[in-house]
Amino acid sequence: MSKRVHAWIGLGSNLDNPLEQLARAVAGLATLPDTTLLHQSSFYRSRPMGPQDQPDFINGVVLLETALDPHLLLDHLQRLEQAHGRVRLRHWGERTLDLDLLLYGDQTIATERLTVPHPGLAERDFVLRPMLEIDAGIRLPDQRACKDLLADCNDNGLERLEPSESTGLATLPHRH
Repeated sequence: MSKRVHAWIGLGSNLDNPLEQLARAVAGLATLPDTTLLHQSSFYRSRPMGPQDQPDFINGVVLLETALDPHLLLDHLQRLEQAHGRVRLRHWGERTLDLDLLLYGDQTIATERLTVPHPGLAERDFVLRPMLEIDAGIRLPDQRACKDLLADCNDNGLERLEPSESTGLATLPHRH
């Protein structure tokens, strides 16, 4: 049996009922072969990083324990995205589901298909805050503390959603 590692997955959606998309994605991640879902963060709403003419994003993070190698895990993530109707219309644009392999154990990976840690992780409060919710002491493979990275992040208007708000977009408070 392959060695099991902790894999951190970032989830994001801003189309077709994002909260439902993320809930279904978490359920899908929990059924991956040779993988156990260990923790799920709260969901957070934030302004889009890219073009501002799109809806706010809902994001979260899950921590998996998996025996899948990182490229096979990536294949599974991309299949889940496709099952949710993922279409890449434009860079940093709207999407039904985005699944990013953020960290894979303490490994640094740089291949044509995969870069771990995820290249934008250190600048994204909507990734760092949910990670810190799961593990307040988490560090990147280069030993930078995620809490220090979060302190230096731009503010994307991050708003933690209450559990009662996870039933659908109609329950989200309106952003002014």
